[in-house]
Amino acid sequence: MIEIIPAIDLMNGKCVRLSGGRFDTMKIYSDNPVAMARNFRDQGVKNLHIVDLDGARSGEPVHTGLLKEIAAIGGMKVDFGGGIRSRDSFKAVLDAGADRVSIGSLAVTNPAELENWLTDFGADKVLLGVDVKNEKVAYHGWQSESNIGWQEFIGFWLGKGIDRIFCTDVARDGELNGPAVELYQRMLLQFPGLDLLASGGVSGPEDIRQLETAGIKGVIVGKAIYEGKLKASYGGGTKCYLESI
Repeated sequence: MIEIIPAIDLMNGKCVRLSGGRFDTMKIYSDNPVAMARNFRDQGVKNLHIVDLDGARSGEPVHTGLLKEIAAIGGMKVDFGGGIRSRDSFKAVLDAGADRVSIGSLAVTNPAELENWLTDFGADKVLLGVDVKNEKVAYHGWQSESNIGWQEFIGFWLGKGIDRIFCTDVARDGELNGPAVELYQRMLLQFPGLDLLASGGVSGPEDIRQLETAGIKGVIVGKAIYEGKLKASYGGGTKCYLESI
């Protein structure tokens, strides 16, 4: 049964969403991300995905204080990413209460360093972000595109012990034009048993049903929740509607 994992994207201390990873499309949905996270918890959410957009742009986490407050709410496992490019930043995020650290850019630009962290902290502390643009892996807040195909990228890190990834089709994120179901199907076909979370493009319950049919176990959803496209519980009793933010 598929799980809906709400996303909270942070910028200037607020909860926002971007379209296609473009900062000039920012829309503010709440001035109080902690209250939003508490609302999610009260609705039965068990896992939360937090992205530090300021950190992604600056190269250093900015919102570890908010992470600490959100983690202190309790009742949810939290993954946190954005700008984590040093061992100290990785450790600071874990110390602030994250259960997993979302890593994307470093896995592209400095894989040797990430391998060291896997040794020091354990591969179970990493949620690998695979941001796909034109079949290649994008990084640095989706502003840069590598020459690495997603097949090579996923295969390499699975071999290093990482057991969970989330994949975003950059062109679909925040656009409400449907998730990349065909891409995810190809990933699961090439890597049977992959613990894959879908991300980006979800516009409503029908998209969730398509992902579930495709074998996806979890989906990260942001804009569809905030825009009222997903109001009812889906799968496992997880309620992701917000009556007040």
